[in-house]
Amino acid sequence: MSTMALPVVTDSMSRYLAEIKRFPILTADEEQRLALKFYEEKDLEAAQALITANLRFVVKIAGEYRSYGLKMLDLIQEGNIGLMMAVRKFNPHKGFRLISYAVWWIRAYIQNYIISAWSLLKIGTTQAQRKLFFKLNQAKSAIKNLTGAEDLHATALSLDVKDSEVAEMGERLRGDYSLDTAIVDGEGLTFLESLADDRQNQEEKLADFQEQALLQSQIAGAMVRLNDKERFVIEQRVTADTPMTLQEIADHFAISRERVRQIEEGALKKMRNALTPLIAEAGTV
Repeated sequence: MSTMALPVVTDSMSRYLAEIKRFPILTADEEQRLALKFYEEKDLEAAQALITANLRFVVKIAGEYRSYGLKMLDLIQEGNIGLMMAVRKFNPHKGFRLISYAVWWIRAYIQNYIISAWSLLKIGTTQAQRKLFFKLNQAKSAIKNLTGAEDLHATALSLDVKDSEVAEMGERLRGDYSLDTAIVDGEGLTFLESLADDRQNQEEKLADFQEQALLQSQIAGAMVRLNDKERFVIEQRVTADTPMTLQEIADHFAISRERVRQIEEGALKKMRNALTPLIAEAGTV
């Protein structure tokens, strides 16, 4: 098997990589035997062996998201949670390798963490905006390769969003990407890591925790105003770790995709109307 290209590492990363390299990669037969043992007998040692054998693949996938300016170890930790979920739900009788299934769980957990860290997952965030967040650079490169130049409007059309959304997201991504650039080629230190430590003190952390708790309480109160169908759509489209598609929800209720979209739009409007006065009131305290 060819050696994987690993991202630039810090001392903590070096230690972690050294640790996970101790676990051998499983052959297809070994993996099948362990997967069956966990699937049929709930053997936790088998599950542990499946997880540790695939930790290096999580590192490789997490490395694809370095440009968002977040710590690699945090990305890896989220990816590892996705890997554990994949092992838990993996059905070895389907006939494919674990990593082919796990990659979707790993990416989902990493992407949800990135969105949360960037404070982009707010009430009203659409599936198109999430797609834009992760696909913008890829779309811009594809269009530049075809036309020889960047084209904001063509990029927006390809991602089914507004020109202004592409411009705004481009500014967001450009800012953090530059911070992740290495100060000296071949060295591990980036501009992001050279910034002064401005982490919150305990009082600030407590205040933020209380603010988040209040917001969660307000959102829960706003959810109460929704009917059962609206609540299901919001939970599955906005807050779920792996959101359902419009078609999946449409099939669930035996209605059209357009009707699901209308329900989602109406539910988000209800929640915004419920949250706006509460947030305004909290801001005056």
